[in-house]
Amino acid sequence: MESSKVIDLEMFVPRSEVDPVYFNSPYYLYPDGQMALEAIRVIGAAMADAGVVGIGRLMMSRRERMVMVDPRGTGMVLITLRAADEVRMPQFAKSDGAIDAEMLAIAGAIINQRTGKFDPSRFRDRYQETLRELIEAKIKGLPVKPREVSTPAPVIDLMAALKRSLRQEPPAAKVAKTRKRAKAAPDRRQRAMLLPVSGGRKKKEEQVTEPATVATRGRKKA
Repeated sequence: MESSKVIDLEMFVPRSEVDPVYFNSPYYLYPDGQMALEAIRVIGAAMADAGVVGIGRLMMSRRERMVMVDPRGTGMVLITLRAADEVRMPQFAKSDGAIDAEMLAIAGAIINQRTGKFDPSRFRDRYQETLRELIEAKIKGLPVKPREVSTPAPVIDLMAALKRSLRQEPPAAKVAKTRKRAKAAPDRRQRAMLLPVSGGRKKKEEQVTEPATVATRGRKKA
């Protein structure tokens, strides 16, 4: 089967009920045409007011995928979801005894010291940056020196480790002091899909998927 142009929304669920471990790949959905724009605005506003996301199915790259549709302004974000059998259930160890009150207080102080706003620009792919530097050095014929990899000392005394972390400078301050100008890099951000309505413009498949429209058709029960 080819990629579908219809997102079949089967149900709406509270946003908080969708565990991020099921998230796979994100896409921006843009309306293609005035009718699609109005449809997305109305559906998106109603979903935002209700605090829900849409769960449905979409044919992408000849494969049916479960997707989540989340309203964002005049558009939407579509996130492909992993199937249940693709996600392992956690097997965390059971808690044994009460948590030390002093260590808990120090951990809380560390969190307060390093709490801030999420800024995606601070987080770079250091592997890709190092790889580009190595390639540029090879092209220019410069000697390549292997970087030293620091191995942290094993934690023997948790209390001492917490106190040491509390005395350290917060990462945000270090970034502000040592931030370098970012080099041009390939665009590795999430892809986007247009949402035309029936009778609108048709576009050829680009990269991964064809344009898709949002529909809330009901499914017939067996």
